Amino acid sequence: MEIKEIAKIIERAGGRLYLVGGAVRDKILGRTNYDEDYCVVGLEASEFISLFPIAKLDGKSFPVYRMNGCEFALARKEKKVGVGHKEFEVTSGKEITLREDLERRDITINAMAEDVLSGEIFDYFGGREDLENGVIRAIGKHFIEDPLRVYRVARFSSVLDFLVEERTIDMMKSLKSELGYLSKERVFEEFKKALQSDKPSIFFSVLRSADVLDVHFKPIYKLIGALQPEKYHPEGDAYNHTMICLDKSCEYTSDLKIRFSVLVHDLGKGETPKEEYPHHYGHEERGVEIVKKFSKDLGVPNAWKKCGMVACKEHMRGGIFNRMKPSKKVDFIERVDKSYLGLEGLQIVVDCDKGSRSNLDYNFCEIGKKCLESITADKVSKKYNIKQGIALGKKLREERITWIKNLTK
Repeated sequence: MEIKEIAKIIERAGGRLYLVGGAVRDKILGRTNYDEDYCVVGLEASEFISLFPIAKLDGKSFPVYRMNGCEFALARKEKKVGVGHKEFEVTSGKEITLREDLERRDITINAMAEDVLSGEIFDYFGGREDLENGVIRAIGKHFIEDPLRVYRVARFSSVLDFLVEERTIDMMKSLKSELGYLSKERVFEEFKKALQSDKPSIFFSVLRSADVLDVHFKPIYKLIGALQPEKYHPEGDAYNHTMICLDKSCEYTSDLKIRFSVLVHDLGKGETPKEEYPHHYGHEERGVEIVKKFSKDLGVPNAWKKCGMVACKEHMRGGIFNRMKPSKKVDFIERVDKSYLGLEGLQIVVDCDKGSRSNLDYNFCEIGKKCLESITADKVSKKYNIKQGIALGKKLREERITWIKNLTK
């Protein structure tokens, strides 16, 4: 059933259908939107079901229905009755107006509606102007009723590359004490969406401005003020370095586990004793345990965690690859190739860390792949008539070391 046909059925029953939220925002911006959410005004739940018996109830605390791959929610108002993200008293009914429904939303650019039949845009709170000016702004006092909005604002700022107005930043600050009530799954989902953007550093910058970075992203927060040798890091502390690396990773890959690996590669620097600044001896090993805990606290996928641990442990070795002895090079290549991150993934981490993709001093991925492809266990077994076992492994390593030596002659 076409959406306009659905809208006409609703109209004949005395209601009205509106496209709402992100779909309207993205339509105005000319961005692709994969979710279409609709608001039904002027009908009770029983009336909607009688009109569309195929609609499946999806909401628990308020009427939301799935139909034609879209979400249809009856207009509603909300009243906060407790702490956290879920403690709301919801009122839904045919007397609730479109404006009342939109007013409960978080930010102005998400609070516009388009009449499905007429195409008219309803913008009660200045969302269109904020889109034109590249500003994220809370609608009003209802913003502080939901702590998840702190992370949503940071995410939208990152995805759209918009500024967050100061009053909204202040509201985010006021929600700091409630952030601990959020589930790690909801926090991770906002973080993941920010990581998909072209400039995920903005996500962390906004949280830092709102003084909430240390709640769910404390290992990142601890990088602030972690001084580094100015000769190698003119960009400043480990936090600035990490943010630059993170944004650079988006130019090289869309693989989120690699972007995450770039984000966490220097977390060990956040635990360096200040008396050792600007050096960070042993930060690689320290970082491995920090990534383990950070990943658990945030609920990241296991593959992300394992890639991040490899990034911490191996990125410094990757940066001095061509200064290694041939035997160390072979050990490094074999070890990283078998890891979750792999040679290509670690190469991106190191390229971002060093700020270059052309420095031959650490171009280990291409060399490593050629070495592994040229000298295989099968080839060595046939050449020396050695069967599987310790002897073959030893000979394979010797042949690969020889191949590396010949490469550098």
